[in-house]
Amino acid sequence: MPTIDINYSDLPVSPEALRLKVLAWADTFPLVAYYYDHQLPYPHQGFRHMLAVSAGKPLTIDHNNPFESLRAQLQQKQLLCGYLGYDLKNSIEKLHSSHPDGLGFPELFFFVPDVILHFNESGVTIEYTDAYSESVLQTIVATPVPEPVKPEGIIIQQRVARQDYIRNVEKVKQHILEGDVYELNYCMEFFAEQADVAPLPLYLALSEASPTPFSGYLKCNDKYLLCASPERFLKKEGTTIVSQPIKGTIKRGKTEEEDEQLRHQLRHDEKELAENMMIVDLVRNDLSRSCATGSVNVEEMFGIYGFRQVWQMISTITGSIKPANDLVDVLLGAFPMGSMTGAPKISTMQLIEELEVTKRGLYSGAFGYITPVQDCDFNVVIRSIQYNASKKYLSFMVGSAITYDSVPEKEYEECLLKAQGILKVLQI
Repeated sequence: MPTIDINYSDLPVSPEALRLKVLAWADTFPLVAYYYDHQLPYPHQGFRHMLAVSAGKPLTIDHNNPFESLRAQLQQKQLLCGYLGYDLKNSIEKLHSSHPDGLGFPELFFFVPDVILHFNESGVTIEYTDAYSESVLQTIVATPVPEPVKPEGIIIQQRVARQDYIRNVEKVKQHILEGDVYELNYCMEFFAEQADVAPLPLYLALSEASPTPFSGYLKCNDKYLLCASPERFLKKEGTTIVSQPIKGTIKRGKTEEEDEQLRHQLRHDEKELAENMMIVDLVRNDLSRSCATGSVNVEEMFGIYGFRQVWQMISTITGSIKPANDLVDVLLGAFPMGSMTGAPKISTMQLIEELEVTKRGLYSGAFGYITPVQDCDFNVVIRSIQYNASKKYLSFMVGSAITYDSVPEKEYEECLLKAQGILKVLQI
């Protein structure tokens, strides 16, 4: 693809104004994927800052065999942008999903970009297909910066009432007592019908309120993902695989002293440590399926990282892929991520289907990109708004990890804490 390299100093607008203009320009396309790390420090770095658009159609996927469709497409050695939906679990294991789905996102979605913008500290590189020209830059600079749009008339409903949530947590604890599962991630939906929102300004508001290393904006024709995820599912760079599950959450303090006390409290909370350790063991097992014997290591255990709303406990696991395996083998071994299921994985996914009342869809799936050499970076789709513009249906989900020591009322409060950032952006 032809490329243009532009220094910020040569442009008539600031780097931030250019970023906003790029997003507004991109939003005129039917397919958009934007990845932004907010320049936050993070082990193994966050998303590369990149935007991709296409005027065409997404890849055709055989939904009876989605991973083989993806494997075949990887042979074309092109950049692929998109996501893996949670319900791909049914293509990996003998599972099913029967709950209502108000959004209608495909289970697997990728597209090949027509134009790609790579942002760096000094400027931006634009790659484009033959259907475009160097005038892309002039068009972008001439595009107005998107105006903030205040959401109005959105009535958020909670799919699961407090008493039902607490009752189901007690059911999970009983299953743990009986040895069916050790830990389970139980989630619930918040939704709004007849929600008339402007997705891009809403994403920008969410991104400003909750800056994270795995922020993203996806437009899939009439469907949108507005993502403020702090969590990496899986990164592949050369032969190195990195997974960074999050388990352990506490609010930020109002003062420096309180903030430090809460950070210390999370780092020494036995329940949170146990949750994190169980998921680390699960991820180690998942990566060992596709990585060389003895190469899977826990690089960091129980790291405490601060975000705008919360402190999070994050562990980092790495491995080296076996020479005979490809990226699809890695995904098949690790998806869906253990931090969003629990352990053991198959049993928890069966129980999740029994207890939850909404199809997860893209929530707790993975949004990211795959490079022409089969490197990749995928986040975990949490702290995110999904929106179907045709149906005017807006949705977000939150959840918490249930263990035998869980106090149902506290787990419910944790869910509300995780919903706080989105509710604030929706001005509710």
